[in-house]
Amino acid sequence: MTEPERPDIEGELAALVPLAVDGDGRALQKVIRLIHPLILRYTRARIGGGRMPTAEDVAQEICLAVATSIHKYQDMGRPFMAFVYGIAFNKVADAHRALFRDKLTPIEEVPDSVAPGHTPEDAALEIDDSNQIRAMLDVLGEKARDIIILRVFVGLSAEETAEAVGSTPGAVRVAQHRAIAKLRKALEEQDQHS
Repeated sequence: MTEPERPDIEGELAALVPLAVDGDGRALQKVIRLIHPLILRYTRARIGGGRMPTAEDVAQEICLAVATSIHKYQDMGRPFMAFVYGIAFNKVADAHRALFRDKLTPIEEVPDSVAPGHTPEDAALEIDDSNQIRAMLDVLGEKARDIIILRVFVGLSAEETAEAVGSTPGAVRVAQHRAIAKLRKALEEQDQHS
C-alpha cells in the first residue's frame, strides 16, 4: 500500500508548535487550522453522522483541548499529531460514554428552513453510509479499528500511526493487513447472506 500524498503538515507543525507552546496566539491558530481537517476526518470515522454529539462537535472539543493543553506538550521525538490523537482518542471515548448514558437526545432548536443544496435525503444517505462503515469497523478490535481509521481515513503513515497508538510501524502494517483481511471476509459473508 502506498502512502497517501499530503502536504508537508508535519514540517509546518514542527515550525509552528514550539511557537504555540511559548504562547504565540497566531501560531496556535495556524496549528488548529492545520489539524482540524485531520481531526474531523478521524471523528467522522469514529462517530459518524446522525448522533449527538456530532463528529463536528467532538472535533471542536478536541481542537479546544489541544489549544488549552498545548503548553504541556514537550517534543520527545514523537510527532505532534501523536499528542493530538492521544487527546482525540479520549474525547471520542467520552462522546461514546455520553451517548450511552443519555439515550434521549432532544434537539434544542428546530431550524426554520432547510440549508440550500443539502436536502434531507442527502443527509440520510450520508448518515446511512457512515453507519454502514462504522458497523463494518465494529467487527474489528479497538486497536485495529483505530489503525484502519488513522491509516485509511486520516491518511497517516505507518510511522505516524505507530506513534499515535503506541506501537511500531511494522506492527501497524501487520495489524492493518490482518484488519483488512477480516473486513474483506466480513463483507464476503454479508454478500452471501444478501
